[in-house]
Amino acid sequence: MMSTTSEFANVTRLAWHRRGFFAGQTAYMTLAFIIICGLAAAFSGNFTTSGNLLNISRNFSYIALMSLGMTVVIITGGIDLSVGSVCALVAVCSMIVMRNVANSPLAGVPYATVVVPIVAGLLLAAVIGSINGCLIAWLELSPFVTTLGMLSICRGLTYVITQGRGQAPSGPDVATFFALTNGSVAGLPVQVVYVLVAGAALGLALHHSVWGRHLFAVGGSEPAAMRTGVRVNRIKISAYVLCSLAAGASGILLAGWLGSAPANLASGYELRVIAATVIGGANLAGGSGGPIGAVIGAALIEVIRNSLVLGRVDTYWQDALIGLIIILAVLVDKLRALQAK
Repeated sequence: MMSTTSEFANVTRLAWHRRGFFAGQTAYMTLAFIIICGLAAAFSGNFTTSGNLLNISRNFSYIALMSLGMTVVIITGGIDLSVGSVCALVAVCSMIVMRNVANSPLAGVPYATVVVPIVAGLLLAAVIGSINGCLIAWLELSPFVTTLGMLSICRGLTYVITQGRGQAPSGPDVATFFALTNGSVAGLPVQVVYVLVAGAALGLALHHSVWGRHLFAVGGSEPAAMRTGVRVNRIKISAYVLCSLAAGASGILLAGWLGSAPANLASGYELRVIAATVIGGANLAGGSGGPIGAVIGAALIEVIRNSLVLGRVDTYWQDALIGLIIILAVLVDKLRALQAK
């Protein structure tokens, strides 16, 4: 009993050390973000305009929110490739529910055409996350293959349901919906406020709760966590549910920002979300990661994309540069780990 307890303590202590707010790679990427912002401002006067900064903050927030959920999954040593498709499916289903509620007796209930669609969309996301989590935790299927299959299922269902047509918000409370999804709070876009609140809540959960400690323990050493009584399956399922909820919430916010939920919404977001998470310091092997890193990673990607647009650089270079940054981020973390030995 002493040996397993000692093993668990060592694993959790290592994970606790690696998840510091600005530990290792997150600190380097924060510095890189500041330098790139400075260079962008120096070479383009339009970068620091209020309109451009507003666009950057809005654009990055959707990836940042999904990256927070992805961080939780990656901490456990898993991965979720279905986030973009879940984002799209939840968005279109929420808009369809909104239209149906608007044509039902519930339309007379105050804010029903806003509350019901949002709750329905988030419930759908939770169900998808539960399916992913149960298949991976209970049946021990590969996270990569399982979520890749879910990606195809959700994207296919999105096209089947919509027949390729976009779904727009409607109903008597549509103005309230737009205020909740594309308004502002104290001069900040409401999307950024949601990211900040979600990031703070996740930070508290990871650093000051039993769930957070167990999450890192599972990613650090699943056998050790299991031998000491951690309910590994529950932890894994909760991680995938949270990841899908973040993707679903992003889908609803995107529908409000765009004024519609197209069937191809969030296509290719999987790469950007995983890239932001890894750039921010999450280890694909599990056991490390945090909300600040995820947000910094998402912001860094958006600043680079925005700088390329302002510099009139061919947009096809964007994915190549993002891939290069991922490799450099992992290389820096590897060199730092070797130096620490």
